[in-house]
Amino acid sequence: MNWKTAYRSFYYENAEEPDDITLDPETTALLVIDIQNTYLETPDDPNEARRWQPFFDRMNDVVIPNTANLMAWSRSKGIEVMFARIACQKDDGRDRSLSQKKPGFNYLLLPKGRDDSQIVPELEPIGDEIVVEKTTDSALTGTSLRLMLSNMGVKDVIVAGIFTDQCVSSTVRSLCDESFGVLVVEDCCAAATDALHRHELEIINMIYCHVVSSEDVEAFIA
Repeated sequence: MNWKTAYRSFYYENAEEPDDITLDPETTALLVIDIQNTYLETPDDPNEARRWQPFFDRMNDVVIPNTANLMAWSRSKGIEVMFARIACQKDDGRDRSLSQKKPGFNYLLLPKGRDDSQIVPELEPIGDEIVVEKTTDSALTGTSLRLMLSNMGVKDVIVAGIFTDQCVSSTVRSLCDESFGVLVVEDCCAAATDALHRHELEIINMIYCHVVSSEDVEAFIA
């Protein structure tokens, strides 16, 4: 994949190729979004389990291993590794935003201390790495993440996580609106289906971020 020409929407299909990207490790952070135990649990309903199997396969075979490698590489380069996870403070979820209280797939009741709300073991934070807890799609809305990024002098944010068309997209748009440079690592993200994943990458690419591969990122370090 050539990141300069891939994932083009109608708006940018004839646009010039973007400039080369150069990242300074001291002003770059990796943000891993919502890769939590709850999303790797197999549904009790066999039909639902079959329906979600391609997502589980992508998570276990692609997203989690690639994200683990990206985290290790980032740490080795001195890039700040940060996390966002969905977690409410109240056991009954009264503190959740409306989007997480509505019935359906987005109904999420994940008290912060419960096992299913934790980040998957393969991607656990180490040391003093920052984890923000949110009851919103965007990791900037309702958390102090934007302030912390600013305080630490971060200018560019590398994004991995799930779901591409929901919390990843919402966070990317918020980061862009706050004037951060944003890279979305396509092989470290997933949506419920590959079609949703690819479609959302086309929507956000070139407007709110640059969509790249994990291999591309390693070539961007100054």
